[in-house]
Amino acid sequence: MNRQKIVAGNWKMNNDYNQTKTLVNDLKQIVKEDVFVMIAPSYTNLSVAKDLLLDSKIEVIAQNMHYSSSGAYTGEVSAEMLKTIGIDTVILGHSERRKYFNESDEELKSKVDLALSYSMKIIFCIGEEIVDRKNNKHFEIVSNQISKSLFHLDDSSWSNIILAYEPVWAIGTGETATLDQIQEMHSMIRGNISERYSNQLAKSLSILYGGSVKPENSKDIFSLNDVDGGLIGGASLNAIDFNQIINSI
Repeated sequence: MNRQKIVAGNWKMNNDYNQTKTLVNDLKQIVKEDVFVMIAPSYTNLSVAKDLLLDSKIEVIAQNMHYSSSGAYTGEVSAEMLKTIGIDTVILGHSERRKYFNESDEELKSKVDLALSYSMKIIFCIGEEIVDRKNNKHFEIVSNQISKSLFHLDDSSWSNIILAYEPVWAIGTGETATLDQIQEMHSMIRGNISERYSNQLAKSLSILYGGSVKPENSKDIFSLNDVDGGLIGGASLNAIDFNQIINSI
Protein backbone atom coordinates (compact mmCIF):
# COMPACT_ATOMS: atom_id res chain seq x y z
CA MET A 1 0.00 0.00 0.00
CA ASN A 2 1.35 3.42 -0.98
CA ARG A 3 1.37 5.70 2.04
CA GLN A 4 1.39 9.49 1.84
CA LYS A 5 4.95 10.85 1.89
CA ILE A 6 5.13 13.95 4.09
CA VAL A 7 7.80 16.48 4.99
CA ALA A 8 6.68 19.00 7.62
CA GLY A 9 8.77 21.93 8.84
CA ASN A 10 8.23 22.89 12.47
CA TRP A 11 9.57 26.43 12.82
CA LYS A 12 9.00 26.49 16.60
CA MET A 13 9.53 29.98 18.13
CA ASN A 14 11.57 31.30 15.22
CA ASN A 15 11.11 33.91 12.47
CA ASP A 16 9.39 37.26 12.91
CA TYR A 17 6.95 38.69 10.35
CA ASN A 18 9.60 39.82 7.87
CA GLN A 19 11.71 36.68 8.26
CA THR A 20 8.58 34.60 7.67
CA LYS A 21 7.81 36.43 4.43
CA THR A 22 11.38 35.97 3.21
CA LEU A 23 11.51 32.25 3.99
CA VAL A 24 8.03 31.55 2.61
CA ASN A 25 8.89 33.33 -0.63
CA ASP A 26 12.05 31.22 -0.88
CA LEU A 27 9.97 28.07 -0.38
CA LYS A 28 7.15 28.91 -2.80
CA GLN A 29 8.83 27.29 -5.76
CA ILE A 30 9.24 23.93 -4.01
CA VAL A 31 7.30 21.32 -5.94
CA LYS A 32 7.65 17.56 -5.65
CA GLU A 33 4.57 15.82 -6.94
CA ASP A 34 4.72 12.75 -4.70
CA VAL A 35 5.53 14.55 -1.42
CA PHE A 36 3.11 16.51 0.75
CA VAL A 37 4.95 19.54 2.18
CA MET A 38 3.86 21.44 5.30
CA ILE A 39 5.27 24.35 7.31
CA ALA A 40 4.33 25.37 10.85
CA PRO A 41 5.13 29.04 11.54
CA SER A 42 4.27 30.73 14.83
CA TYR A 43 0.66 31.78 15.45
CA THR A 44 1.36 35.42 14.58
CA ASN A 45 2.59 34.48 11.12
CA LEU A 46 0.08 31.83 10.08
CA SER A 47 -2.09 34.24 8.10
CA VAL A 48 0.74 35.91 6.18
CA ALA A 49 2.19 32.50 5.33
CA LYS A 50 -1.24 31.32 4.13
CA ASP A 51 -1.66 34.40 1.96
CA LEU A 52 1.76 34.03 0.38
CA LEU A 53 1.17 30.34 -0.37
CA LEU A 54 -2.30 30.63 -1.91
CA ASP A 55 -1.04 29.35 -5.25
CA SER A 56 1.32 26.80 -3.74
CA LYS A 57 0.84 23.16 -2.76
CA ILE A 58 2.60 23.80 0.56
CA GLU A 59 0.19 23.55 3.50
CA VAL A 60 0.46 25.94 6.45
CA ILE A 61 -0.20 24.17 9.76
CA ALA A 62 -0.27 25.09 13.46
CA GLN A 63 2.21 24.06 16.14
CA ASN A 64 -0.38 23.56 18.89
CA MET A 65 -3.91 24.36 20.09
CA HIS A 66 -5.86 24.32 23.35
CA TYR A 67 -8.11 21.49 24.50
CA SER A 68 -11.11 23.82 25.01
CA SER A 69 -13.18 25.46 22.29
CA SER A 70 -13.05 28.85 24.04
CA GLY A 71 -12.83 30.38 27.48
CA ALA A 72 -10.63 32.13 30.04
CA TYR A 73 -7.31 30.67 28.90
CA THR A 74 -5.02 33.66 28.51
CA GLY A 75 -2.48 33.26 25.75
CA GLU A 76 -4.07 30.15 24.23
CA VAL A 77 -5.44 29.50 20.73
CA SER A 78 -8.46 27.35 19.89
CA ALA A 79 -9.21 24.96 17.04
CA GLU A 80 -12.00 27.25 15.85
CA MET A 81 -9.61 30.21 15.65
CA LEU A 82 -7.25 28.14 13.51
CA LYS A 83 -10.02 26.87 11.25
CA THR A 84 -11.38 30.37 10.61
CA ILE A 85 -8.05 31.44 9.12
CA GLY A 86 -7.86 28.31 6.99
CA ILE A 87 -5.63 26.09 9.12
CA ASP A 88 -6.65 22.43 8.79
CA THR A 89 -3.72 20.59 10.42
CA VAL A 90 -2.15 20.89 13.87
CA ILE A 91 0.89 19.39 15.60
CA LEU A 92 0.01 17.88 18.99
CA GLY A 93 2.13 16.28 21.69
CA HIS A 94 5.51 17.63 20.65
CA SER A 95 8.13 16.71 23.24
CA GLU A 96 8.82 20.38 23.96
CA ARG A 97 5.15 20.84 24.83
CA ARG A 98 5.23 17.75 27.02
CA LYS A 99 8.46 18.86 28.73
CA TYR A 100 8.08 22.62 29.18
CA PHE A 101 4.29 22.85 29.49
CA ASN A 102 3.67 19.55 31.26
CA GLU A 103 1.20 18.28 28.68
CA SER A 104 -0.11 14.90 29.80
CA ASP A 105 -1.44 11.99 27.77
CA GLU A 106 -4.92 12.76 29.09
CA GLU A 107 -4.71 16.43 28.07
CA LEU A 108 -3.48 15.42 24.63
CA LYS A 109 -6.38 13.00 24.32
CA SER A 110 -8.73 15.96 24.85
CA LYS A 111 -6.85 18.01 22.25
CA VAL A 112 -7.06 15.16 19.75
CA ASP A 113 -10.81 14.83 20.26
CA LEU A 114 -11.39 18.56 19.84
CA ALA A 115 -9.23 18.79 16.72
CA LEU A 116 -11.07 15.86 15.16
CA SER A 117 -14.44 17.44 16.01
CA TYR A 118 -13.34 20.34 13.79
CA SER A 119 -12.29 17.89 11.05
CA MET A 120 -8.64 18.83 11.51
CA LYS A 121 -5.73 16.58 10.65
CA ILE A 122 -3.22 15.91 13.42
CA ILE A 123 0.50 15.27 13.46
CA PHE A 124 0.74 13.45 16.78
CA CYS A 125 4.23 13.33 18.28
CA ILE A 126 5.63 10.52 20.40
CA GLY A 127 9.09 9.71 21.69
CA GLU A 128 11.23 8.66 24.63
CA GLU A 129 13.77 10.45 26.81
CA ILE A 130 17.37 9.22 26.88
CA VAL A 131 16.85 7.71 30.35
CA ASP A 132 13.98 5.61 28.97
CA ARG A 133 16.16 4.21 26.21
CA LYS A 134 19.07 3.50 28.56
CA ASN A 135 16.67 1.63 30.84
CA ASN A 136 15.26 -0.28 27.85
CA LYS A 137 11.82 1.26 28.36
CA HIS A 138 11.60 3.11 25.03
CA PHE A 139 9.05 0.73 23.50
CA GLU A 140 6.90 0.86 26.63
CA ILE A 141 6.97 4.66 26.81
CA VAL A 142 6.06 5.19 23.17
CA SER A 143 3.38 2.49 23.23
CA ASN A 144 1.77 4.11 26.27
CA GLN A 145 1.81 7.56 24.68
CA ILE A 146 -0.07 6.19 21.69
CA SER A 147 -2.54 4.02 23.59
CA LYS A 148 -3.45 6.62 26.23
CA SER A 149 -4.08 9.46 23.78
CA LEU A 150 -5.24 7.70 20.61
CA PHE A 151 -6.52 4.17 21.18
CA HIS A 152 -10.01 5.39 22.11
CA LEU A 153 -10.49 6.52 18.50
CA ASP A 154 -12.54 4.55 16.01
CA ASP A 155 -11.02 3.32 12.77
CA SER A 156 -12.39 6.16 10.65
CA SER A 157 -10.72 8.84 12.82
CA TRP A 158 -7.28 7.51 11.90
CA SER A 159 -7.60 8.90 8.39
CA ASN A 160 -6.90 12.28 10.04
CA ILE A 161 -3.92 11.07 12.09
CA ILE A 162 -0.23 11.24 11.17
CA LEU A 163 2.28 9.95 13.71
CA ALA A 164 5.72 11.49 14.23
CA TYR A 165 8.34 9.58 16.20
CA GLU A 166 10.92 11.88 17.76
CA PRO A 167 13.43 10.45 20.21
CA VAL A 168 13.66 13.37 22.62
CA TRP A 169 17.40 12.94 23.02
CA ALA A 170 17.86 13.59 19.29
CA ILE A 171 15.83 16.81 19.00
CA GLY A 172 18.00 19.85 18.43
CA THR A 173 21.05 18.07 19.81
CA GLY A 174 22.75 17.09 16.59
CA GLU A 175 22.37 13.48 17.70
CA THR A 176 20.39 11.18 15.45
CA ALA A 177 19.06 7.74 16.23
CA THR A 178 20.74 5.00 14.21
CA LEU A 179 18.91 3.70 11.17
CA ASP A 180 18.29 0.42 12.98
CA GLN A 181 16.84 2.24 16.00
CA ILE A 182 14.55 4.31 13.79
CA GLN A 183 13.25 1.38 11.75
CA GLU A 184 12.83 -0.78 14.86
CA MET A 185 10.67 1.85 16.58
CA HIS A 186 8.60 2.67 13.49
CA SER A 187 7.98 -1.04 12.93
CA MET A 188 6.92 -1.47 16.56
CA ILE A 189 4.52 1.47 16.26
CA ARG A 190 2.96 0.10 13.10
CA GLY A 191 2.67 -3.29 14.77
CA ASN A 192 0.84 -1.78 17.73
CA ILE A 193 -1.65 -0.09 15.42
CA SER A 194 -2.17 -3.35 13.54
CA GLU A 195 -2.78 -5.26 16.78
CA ARG A 196 -5.26 -2.69 18.13
CA TYR A 197 -7.07 -1.97 14.86
CA SER A 198 -6.13 -3.80 11.66
CA ASN A 199 -3.20 -4.54 9.42
CA GLN A 200 -4.85 -2.51 6.67
CA LEU A 201 -5.12 0.58 8.86
CA ALA A 202 -1.54 0.19 10.07
CA LYS A 203 -0.22 -0.13 6.52
CA SER A 204 -2.05 3.03 5.44
CA LEU A 205 -0.76 5.18 8.34
CA SER A 206 2.03 7.68 7.66
CA ILE A 207 4.71 7.65 10.36
CA LEU A 208 7.27 10.45 10.24
CA TYR A 209 10.69 10.63 11.87
CA GLY A 210 12.00 13.74 13.60
CA GLY A 211 15.23 14.37 15.44
CA SER A 212 18.11 16.26 13.83
CA VAL A 213 17.10 15.34 10.27
CA LYS A 214 19.29 17.23 7.81
CA PRO A 215 20.27 16.99 4.13
CA GLU A 216 23.23 14.78 5.00
CA ASN A 217 21.13 12.01 6.59
CA SER A 218 17.60 12.43 5.24
CA LYS A 219 17.92 10.12 2.23
CA ASP A 220 19.07 7.19 4.37
CA ILE A 221 16.35 7.82 6.96
CA PHE A 222 13.59 8.17 4.38
CA SER A 223 14.67 4.95 2.65
CA LEU A 224 13.65 2.88 5.70
CA ASN A 225 10.61 0.67 5.16
CA ASP A 226 8.42 2.17 7.86
CA VAL A 227 9.48 5.83 7.59
CA ASP A 228 7.11 7.94 5.49
CA GLY A 229 8.77 11.32 5.81
CA GLY A 230 10.00 13.73 8.45
CA LEU A 231 9.04 16.37 10.98
CA ILE A 232 11.90 18.79 10.50
CA GLY A 233 13.05 21.39 13.02
CA GLY A 234 16.16 23.51 12.53
CA ALA A 235 16.80 22.46 8.93
CA SER A 236 13.34 23.73 7.91
CA LEU A 237 14.46 27.29 8.68
CA ASN A 238 16.82 27.20 5.71
CA ALA A 239 15.11 27.03 2.32
CA ILE A 240 18.03 25.27 0.61
CA ASP A 241 18.34 22.61 3.33
CA PHE A 242 14.58 22.07 3.51
CA ASN A 243 14.34 21.70 -0.25
CA GLN A 244 17.18 19.18 -0.26
CA ILE A 245 15.43 17.16 2.44
CA ILE A 246 12.16 17.19 0.49
CA ASN A 247 13.91 16.03 -2.66
CA SER A 248 15.66 13.19 -0.83
CA ILE A 249 12.45 11.33 -0.10
